[in-house]
Amino acid sequence: MTGDWIIAPVVLPAALAGLALLFARRNLALARGISLAGTGALLALAIWAVATTGDPQVYRLGNWPAPFGIVLVLDGLSALMLLLTAGLALTVLVQAVTTGRDRKGPHFHALWLFQVMGLNGAFLTGDAFNLFVFFEVLLIASYGLMVHGGGAGRYRAGIAYIAVNLVGSTLFLFALATVYAVMGTLNMADLAVKLAELPPGDQALMRLAAVLLLMVFAVKGALVPLQVWLPGTYANAPGVVAALFAVMTKVGAYAAIRFGTLVFPPGNAATGDILSDLILPAAVLTMAVGGLGVLASRGVARVAGYAAIASMGTAFVAIAGFTAPGLGAALYYIAHSTFAGALLFLVSDLVTARKRGARLPGGLAALFLIAAVAVAGLPPLSGFIGKLFVMQATADHAALIWSAVLGTSFLLVLGLSRCGSRLFWKADDAPAPRLSAGELVGPLWLTVTLIGMTVWAAPIRAHLDGIVAGLLNPAAIIAANTLGAVP
Repeated sequence: MTGDWIIAPVVLPAALAGLALLFARRNLALARGISLAGTGALLALAIWAVATTGDPQVYRLGNWPAPFGIVLVLDGLSALMLLLTAGLALTVLVQAVTTGRDRKGPHFHALWLFQVMGLNGAFLTGDAFNLFVFFEVLLIASYGLMVHGGGAGRYRAGIAYIAVNLVGSTLFLFALATVYAVMGTLNMADLAVKLAELPPGDQALMRLAAVLLLMVFAVKGALVPLQVWLPGTYANAPGVVAALFAVMTKVGAYAAIRFGTLVFPPGNAATGDILSDLILPAAVLTMAVGGLGVLASRGVARVAGYAAIASMGTAFVAIAGFTAPGLGAALYYIAHSTFAGALLFLVSDLVTARKRGARLPGGLAALFLIAAVAVAGLPPLSGFIGKLFVMQATADHAALIWSAVLGTSFLLVLGLSRCGSRLFWKADDAPAPRLSAGELVGPLWLTVTLIGMTVWAAPIRAHLDGIVAGLLNPAAIIAANTLGAVP
């Protein structure tokens, strides 16, 4: 992807969402066509971006260079996240259409496209303030999707979700105000250059800003103690929406990686290792809270929500050191946990759609088993490989991290086993309807994706290591971002 095409993953879904609102409000077939075509085009763009992206490329809105204008930056990491978003979004959207879940609210497809736009914008922006803007787009669109179909439970969970995320937004504004007051810029690459030259008298303020930003990313990434919004939100959201939300928490992990390698790298004179020192204990506690939550929960949707928290803890444990092996392991595990978590949410949706107490079909039990194996990190699926990568990358803290990873996996196995036995091993009066072809589309494709990540783990990891090498040597992205003159 080169030149002006970098903006397409943001402009395309925004334009199509507007078309869906204007011309397809009462025409479900047209709305479906618009969103399916648009999401499919985004997947094609993302594949192209991953296949062709070499050196970082920058799109300057209005041809104004940094730090005066807004820039979008495409590098290996942003291309990977675009692919992860588009691949999951198309899979889950097809599931929503084939099962009719999109019928339960009037603006599902427009909100879906706005949600994808917000995700893509967050992954592409090279400016901290516009990261805030896209976070707000995500917040608004995700709230609309969450309450899709209505219901008192969804509205209550939505209020809690909005309240916590508004606190995060407020902290984000405070952090940005502090950074701008000290540095005079919010462009990430420009910050990286100027932070290295920061006078000692201003370093304390930048450490404060770094902590505030980390708190914001912790809200988005569901790190303890800021994870309280996730279980209720995901458990009450429609299953297909919760499946898309599996990639939304990864925005927090992405932002931590981006800022931790570009703006606040380890050893920086202003911030030192403050991000690592704060992330590691929070990540270990997040794994513990997620594992215990899975063990204590009864409903499959809430089990899936706490499993998502545990997966974010595992990813952040690998991120914490900001080392090449750790970041490579984190990216692999982020991709795996996105698809595995989405699969478990789709299974939860299929369970919920059936009559309470009815005997669930064997095909659904098989899908639950696959999802449980993937989420718990058991062999032979990619979760096992991902956790091996994480443990190999954190050998220096083996006593703490390995115990946390293995202990959390054990809790997940126990909790998911109990959930499965409660769902599928009881004698019931009447069987529930078998799975239809439309209900199988999304879960089967996610299963194929997880198998593919297992079979091709070595070349995938090699590609991810190449991305990490670019992150840890940001000279190219700084040069691409700060070139140019004011027109």
